[in-house]
Amino acid sequence: MSYADWAVLGLTLTIIILYGVWKSRGQQNLDSYFLGNRSVPWYIVLLSIMGTQASAITFLSAPGQAYTDGMRFVQYYFGLPIAMVVISMVFVPIYHKLKVYTAYEYLENRFDLKTRTLTSFLFLLQRALSTGISIYAPSIILSSLLGWNIYYTNIFMGGLLIIYTMYGGTKAVSYTQSLQLGIIFAGMFLAGYMVVKLLPADIGFSDALHVSGKMGKLNVIVTDFDVKDRYNIWSGVIGGFFLALSYFGTDQSQVGRYLTARDLTESRMSLLMNGLVKVPMQFLIMLIGALVFVFYLYFRAPINFNEGLIRQVHTTEYAGQMQALEQRYDSLDGVKQLQVKALVTALDAKNEGAVRDAQAGLKVSEAAADKLRGEAKDIIKKANPAADTNDTNYIFLHFVVNNLPKGLVGLLIAIIFLASWGSIAAALNSLASTTMVDFYKRMYKPQASDDDYLRASKLWTLVWGVFSIAVALFASNLGSLIEAVNILGSLFYGTILGIFVVAFGMKKIRGNAVFWGALLAEVAVIAVFISDIVSFLWLNVIGCVLVMAFAAMLQPFLPSNTNEPA
Repeated sequence: MSYADWAVLGLTLTIIILYGVWKSRGQQNLDSYFLGNRSVPWYIVLLSIMGTQASAITFLSAPGQAYTDGMRFVQYYFGLPIAMVVISMVFVPIYHKLKVYTAYEYLENRFDLKTRTLTSFLFLLQRALSTGISIYAPSIILSSLLGWNIYYTNIFMGGLLIIYTMYGGTKAVSYTQSLQLGIIFAGMFLAGYMVVKLLPADIGFSDALHVSGKMGKLNVIVTDFDVKDRYNIWSGVIGGFFLALSYFGTDQSQVGRYLTARDLTESRMSLLMNGLVKVPMQFLIMLIGALVFVFYLYFRAPINFNEGLIRQVHTTEYAGQMQALEQRYDSLDGVKQLQVKALVTALDAKNEGAVRDAQAGLKVSEAAADKLRGEAKDIIKKANPAADTNDTNYIFLHFVVNNLPKGLVGLLIAIIFLASWGSIAAALNSLASTTMVDFYKRMYKPQASDDDYLRASKLWTLVWGVFSIAVALFASNLGSLIEAVNILGSLFYGTILGIFVVAFGMKKIRGNAVFWGALLAEVAVIAVFISDIVSFLWLNVIGCVLVMAFAAMLQPFLPSNTNEPA
């Protein structure tokens, strides 16, 4: 990066940090540290909800996902608007009425302590693991730009985030996320504009869309029903609904966002608006990836977008093999450029026969290029068996660093950092709040001063931050990070949601039945995942339904606790 890029990057991040410090002043107790004294307006809550979900993984990995697999990942979000309506009607009123710090406090009132503890533990486990993956995402950037060792980069990035979150608390997280998202939207719009602007002069936005569509990258709707297909309309609406219901309704990283709102109406407003804007936002982010695919039809794409791995191979005994492979790969560039120009000409002339011929030829060339890319991955693995050869997470980063003008590169890199800071800070804050309220305060120190609780809250933020860094150190070879983090969540979200559904809708079920039903359901979900019977989105449905079924079957055989709430 140029000096201008570093200046833009440094200035943007400094402004965000100072703004967060200023907005978080005056913290005195748990209510101010974790809930911002329940005084945050709905539009700030909305931006905080969006910022918590839209991590660096979203802006780093989603365009790459569209580049490699098309835009069908958008269907993952189709169940979200329906989930927002259900959560606003059912979940939020209960949380506000009980004035809880965490969603899991309600479960002790409804069931018993062990059910609350189990649910809190499942949340802590999956959220801490996911946060580690989220720390790994921006570390990829620093490692790629500066040539740093990825392990040291994880420690550096995680350390910055721990300090930022420990000091700021939830108010800093919420207000800085609102400013971050404003910068993020502006930057992503500029990135999309630049993709089209950098195409040849005779290729416009409409031409790029047509080419992308003919190459199968605008596959937004897939109607075929296949339980093993990760992204289709059925898994998106049904599985995505259950996942969103659990994530926004029971995951403390999101519940903690809308509990900061001034009242019930403002909490509902923030969630419903999120349901309206999230799908279009994700569509536009994925569209950038589809346009980047067209860009690399006209201009040379590297044989692996993580070019650091290629440079490493050139220093080994496999350098000759890689050079020969790259020469064959580069020879396809000229062929693809002629074919894509022929495709655009045929599209402009509306000559369907010529369109089919050019499309078929271009797909053959692209398949040949993909085969060579696969061979390159094999060579990389031979040179370094520990290397992560999946370069999906590097595609958009490569485009930004190598093609955008000075200054704008720094802004786009800052955007990815800002997204990571917002989501990771919210996650660490939710991990600390759950540990404090559901374990530390409930079981260890039920009576202590506000100062003691505030100090302990910051200490637990540090503890979970260190744990997440440790996870990040082992987060390589995960493939597409946006898929990895959602697969991980799906292993637990269905079970957690099932516990809450039983609590809300199955009034005769008591604590013992739902506790053992949840344990059995979680074991079953993990078994189904390992067996690879269905795609990951369906795990959310399976987990929820199994908790309900097991709890109902066990209730007649398990006595209620004598001290269990009625």
